[in-house]
Order: sequence, then structure tokens, then C-alpha cells
Amino acid sequence: MALKEIFEVSKPRIIVLLVITAVTSMYAGSKLVGPEIGYLEILHIIIVGSIASAGSSALNHYYDRDIDSKMKRTSNRPIPSGRSKDTTILIYGLGISAVSVIYAALTLNYLCTFFIALGIFFYVIIYTVWLKRLNSSNIVIGGFAGSAASMAGWSAATGSIDILGFLIGFLVFVWTPSHFWCLAMKLRDDYAEANVPMLPVLIGMERTSKYILANTIILLPYSLLLYAFGMGIVYTIIASIAGGLMLVYHYKLTKTPTSDFAWKAYKVTAPYLTIIFVGIALDAAFHFRF
Repeated sequence: MALKEIFEVSKPRIIVLLVITAVTSMYAGSKLVGPEIGYLEILHIIIVGSIASAGSSALNHYYDRDIDSKMKRTSNRPIPSGRSKDTTILIYGLGISAVSVIYAALTLNYLCTFFIALGIFFYVIIYTVWLKRLNSSNIVIGGFAGSAASMAGWSAATGSIDILGFLIGFLVFVWTPSHFWCLAMKLRDDYAEANVPMLPVLIGMERTSKYILANTIILLPYSLLLYAFGMGIVYTIIASIAGGLMLVYHYKLTKTPTSDFAWKAYKVTAPYLTIIFVGIALDAAFHFRF
């Protein structure tokens, strides 16, 4: 398998997002709870998060090889295009997933290791193998895989997972439906062709847009609720602006429930998580409350 194919099946954009989530959570945990962390611990969580995400993504490529060949967006992936053997991808995915868990146990702590393993389990087994082809709630429940990255970072720094650490991680879970349902609206025909029961395929574009709005209406106050559990003013301002912008676009989506506008809404929703978690780190660095 060539370097290009390794890079592709590892889904580097997801790696970057999850590593940002883990590192910022780790930094926030060390500042708000303690103890202080050094550069070595940050390096360890970057390595662990990167290879755990890459392994999970490779296993997703392996398991979805049949439906990937039916979708325009994924038909040129390494396995359906014939550029890589499926067994090679399977061995790569299993190997580095295992390495990520072992590396976490040796360099961080066992609670962090648990969340790393839990994230892999949720993405590969719960989402990819079990729910994706079975139920429209696939992405809702599967979204906890992203939460596990944040909780791994927090527990790597603090050695525990308190209520604030859990709520910060769970923010990923709450954001995920709004994000992926926008993408599913854009790719509705692709999912229908592959017989994947994404929400727009089952209930149509108009109703899906209302589900997205409803989820974002939940997301915005949830994100602001973190102030009551210890987050500060910097985070609250950033969360208000980012969540408010999502809310505006998702309201407009209910008025124009088309694939083109869903794509615009997706582009607004996509950077939300990075903005929020950078905001969490900034809040921890310059923490103040009224």
C-alpha cells in the first residue's frame, strides 16, 4: 500500500479535528483542574489521537468497501477503486488501532486509555458495523466517538473525568447530528443509491431540515450551560457567536431545504467544533467569570 493510500484511508481531516479536540481538552483540564502538564504529555496525546483516529478510519474504509463502490463521493477510495487490497487496509487498521491503545496505556493513564478504546469501539463497531446500515439514529449515537476524544484529553491531564470534563466532551455528541445531517442532505441521492438509511433518505429534505434546526436549538443553550459548571466569559462569548451563526443558517435551511443550501449550512457547521474547543483552551488560559 502506497503512502498516498495510507494517507487517504486515515482520513487526515478527521485526525486534525479529533487531535484539536483532545489537545484543547487536555490543556483546559490541566489549567482548570490540574495538575499542570508538560510538552511531553501533549506530544503523547497527539500521537495517540492521530493513530487511533487513523486506525478507526481505515477500519471504516474496510467495512464500507461494498457501499463505497455505489456512491459517487466514495467510489474512488483505495479499496473500491482497486488501488489497495481490502485485507491490507484491514491489517493496517487493526494494527495501528491496537498500537494506539497500548501506547496510551504506557505513556498516559488507564482512564485516558479507556476513552481511546471506547472511541474506536463506538466509531467502528457501534456506528460503522451496527447502526450505519440499520437505523437513522446511526450518526446520533455514533457521535459519541468524537466525545471520547475530548474525554481522553481531559482525563489524560487530570486523571479523572469530572462533570465539566464530561459536559465538554458531550458537546461533540450534541453537535454531531446538526453537522452530519447537513452533509446527508447534500449527499441524499448517494446514500439512497447505497441503501444507507440516513435521515433525508427516510423522511425527506424538509423534515430533516427541521430536525437539524431542533438539534441546534438544543445545542446552543447546552453549550452556554457550561458556564454554570466552571467555564468562563471568553468561552461563553465564543460559544454564543458560533452557536448563533449556526442557528441562523439552520433556520434558513428550513426555508430552503435544498442540497445546495444544505452544503452552505454544512460549511458553517463544520468549523464550529474547532472554534468551540479553541475557545475552551483560550478560556482556560485567560479564565475569568462574573
